[in-house]
Formats: sequence, structure tokens, C-alpha cells
Amino acid sequence: MSVVILDFGSQYSRLIARRIRELNAYSVILPGSATIERIKKEEPQAIIFSGSPKSVFEQGAPMPDPAVYDLGIPILGICYGMQLLARQFRGDVRDAGTRSYGADALVRHDGRLFADLTGSLPVWMSHATTVHRLPDGWTSVAATNNNPHAAMASSDERFVGVQFHPEVVHTPNGARMLSNFLDMAGVPREWTAKRNVERLIQEVRDDVGSDGVLLGVSGGVDSSALALLLAKADVGHEAVFVDHGLLRAGEREEVETALRPLGVNLTTVDAADRFFDALAGVTDPEQKRKIIGREFVNVFRDVAKREGPFRFLAQGTLYPDVIESAGGEGTANIKSHHNVGGLPAELGFELLEPFRTLFKDEVRDVAQLLGLPDEIRLRHPFPGPGLAVRILGEVTRERVDIVRRADDIFITTLRELGAYHQAWQALAVLTPIQSVGVAGDERRYGQVIALRAVTSVDAMTADWARLPYDVLDRAAQRITREIPEVGRVVYDITSKPPGTIEWE
Repeated sequence: MSVVILDFGSQYSRLIARRIRELNAYSVILPGSATIERIKKEEPQAIIFSGSPKSVFEQGAPMPDPAVYDLGIPILGICYGMQLLARQFRGDVRDAGTRSYGADALVRHDGRLFADLTGSLPVWMSHATTVHRLPDGWTSVAATNNNPHAAMASSDERFVGVQFHPEVVHTPNGARMLSNFLDMAGVPREWTAKRNVERLIQEVRDDVGSDGVLLGVSGGVDSSALALLLAKADVGHEAVFVDHGLLRAGEREEVETALRPLGVNLTTVDAADRFFDALAGVTDPEQKRKIIGREFVNVFRDVAKREGPFRFLAQGTLYPDVIESAGGEGTANIKSHHNVGGLPAELGFELLEPFRTLFKDEVRDVAQLLGLPDEIRLRHPFPGPGLAVRILGEVTRERVDIVRRADDIFITTLRELGAYHQAWQALAVLTPIQSVGVAGDERRYGQVIALRAVTSVDAMTADWARLPYDVLDRAAQRITREIPEVGRVVYDITSKPPGTIEWE
């Protein structure tokens, strides 16, 4: 059973899914246009309508399958979702004339959605359309000073709408409201790390049986946890670590030292030459990712011919990867992930992706129960294409060496000054910019390195990390002093959205 989030284009849809899972209920995102047959496949026990950048008045405004209202299960409409409910049941929805964006407060709130909540409740608004008159038989269950219908409910409270966004941190009691909705719907709270481990092990055993599995290991938490999962499931597998020449400093040695003692059957393949040859002259970010994905598959194919047979190729694909690569129906492509999109049929592999429905923090919880050491489990994420997507422009050995040294200095500085875990991910980017500077008494042009550190939970949204000035100062001084090619260091303070975590 699940909570289905129907996504009408809101930037917060993924956040809604995360909040529901944090409440130990399984959630899945479907496009707002999903058919009732598609929705039923998820065995929903409750449905949430997301917000939308559209207005319900617009021609072609996204609408759910009308049959969703006849499923007999609770529906929570958020912002645009509330307006959909009002129009469906013949309420009056109007353009407010001005956009309400930012902090507000509920000065009145009633009903089961607000159980155990008292006093004025801060909420976050983002809308230009309001419910002017409620549908017949419905009641207003919350109000602000300016909006008498900040939330509404049908007479049996099976349908509830809120004009604000309970999923964002700016609504401090939003998690309590969402929890109350789950209680109203009778949704079981069984989505836990322990249950996930049990489920994943059984699913892997059922899927693989006595066939062989080939696994690509990067040394990050996703692929390392997957290698350990295959070992715990006691299925035949071989883990392959591809040294494509785009790794962080000392990463190959760290991976080999960390994973082999855990019982992982690990093979290392030296493939730097083939990757650099394939990337020569390429500057387009999407093309880089596709080339790297292709070469990964070619390496695995060579290993399979030599060590096989293997029926499956296992990948640590995560839910955000699927969403960002438009792997989900109706989603927009933000960037391609080399591990999403399937495999050419002629390769003969079937994909095994046990973590495809999990967010990053959920994988970390699973990894902890599987026994993965914290030095791997809590390590900052690293992209599959490696340093290639941290170099703007052509990827050469010389440019990789520059960004690798800068990245190592930055990460080492964070560790030495106790700031490593203040960031969810930290990285260095080699820009195509040269900047004037002074070396000794001479004028010179040097490369510009951009440092980036973000805080996040699942990479779907992120905020730039407010690192202490002394950390940034030491990192910048060391980079410009120890890497002669670099003359300037800048710090990226862009959140996601509008930016992405990686620069490419």
C-alpha cells in the first residue's frame, strides 16, 4: 500500500514524497495526468494532489483522472490541489489579483488535520488563486487574517484541502499535519530501514535466483551498500571497480582497502586510457555523461565475456536519479544520469536496481543495518562520471589533475577543521575562466577554481552551506599556494533550485 502523490508540476512534489516517507509511510510520485489504472497499480490508501505553477483557470490546466474521486480513499489537496478539489465539487475559485508568497499564520484551525496543534500556526504560502466559496457541505477548517478559507474539508473529512504548503520547513508544524492526514487515511507506518532491508534481500533472492550478477562499484555509499546487499542475499556476484582516471585523490586505494575486508568480491579494472580517448575534444555536459555511461557499459561487457556468464548488471540507481533523468512519467529532464535509462538489448544484461525507489538518506539507513562502515556510509556523494562533470569544457589529464588536487585540499581542510559533516556534499570545479593575479612581483593569468558545499537530505533540493570563514580562507590559500596553475578561488552560494549541486 502507498500514498500516491499526483504531481501537477510543483517544485515541491519530491519534497512531499520525502516528508511522507519520513513519517514511515511509502510514497510514490505519479504525473497528475496518470490514468486511474496506473494509480490503482500502486495500491493507494491515500492520494495527495501537489501544487502547480499553473492556474485552474488556464486552458489545458492539468487535471487528474475524474475517476480518482470515486476510489473511496482520502485525498489531500495542497495549494493548486485544494483549488482542484473546490472546482470538482462546485465551489468558487477566483484569481486573487495578487500573488501571496511567503510566511503567514493560521489564526484559526479546526478538525482532525490539526489535531494536537494549538495557537497561531506559521505556514508558507505560494499562490495567486484562492477558494472564494466552499463547495456545498464543506467547511472551512483554517483561516489566516486575510483568507477565511486557508484550509477546507468535506463533511466526512475524506477530502481535505490546504492553501499553504505543509511539506516545506517554513511550515514548522507541517509534518504533524501530514501525519494527521495519514492517520485519517489509516495509512500503515511500515516504511522503515529494517523492513526495507528484509524486503530488499528477499527481492534480490527472488529476482536473481541462481544466476550471476555483475556490479559496478564506485566506492560511494550506493554501490558499496548494493555490493554488501548482494553478499547478504547470498547470490553469485562480482563487483567491478572501474578506475576511469576521473576519481578523487587516493580513491582507488580507499575502495580496495575498505570493501575487500567486508567480503566483497572486488575486481579493479584500469580503464583511464579508453575514457580519456573517448572524451577527447568533448565539451558538452550531456555528451560527456553519455560517453562515460557508454564506456562503463563497454568495460562491464568486457568483464562479462571474460568472467561470465552474468545475467544481471546491478546498479545503485536511486529515486532522484530516475526523476532527474525523466525516468518517471511526466517529469522534465534536468540532467542525464549514466545509470538511468536501461541497457542496449544486444548486451545481454538485465538490469537489477534494488535501490531504484529509495532516496539517498534511506540508502544510508539501509547501509548502516547491513554493516557498512561509517567512513563509507557517511561519505559525501560523488558523481558516477567523476571529475569529468567538475571540469567545464574539455576533459584532459592535465585539467583533471588540477581539479583533483583542489578537491583534495578542500575536503582535507573540511576534515581538519571539523567542518566535513556540516556539508552534505562538497566539491571543487575547474572553470574555463582565467583571472589576472600577482605571483611574486609579476602579473599572471591563472585558472579559477569554484568551491561548492551544500546541505541537503536527498539531493532533490539543497542549500549552500554556511561554512566558517576560516575554513574557506584556509582552503583558498592552500589551493592558490599549492597548485601553481590556479590564481583565484570563488565560493558558490547558489541553492537548488535554481541551480543543481554539480555544475554539469
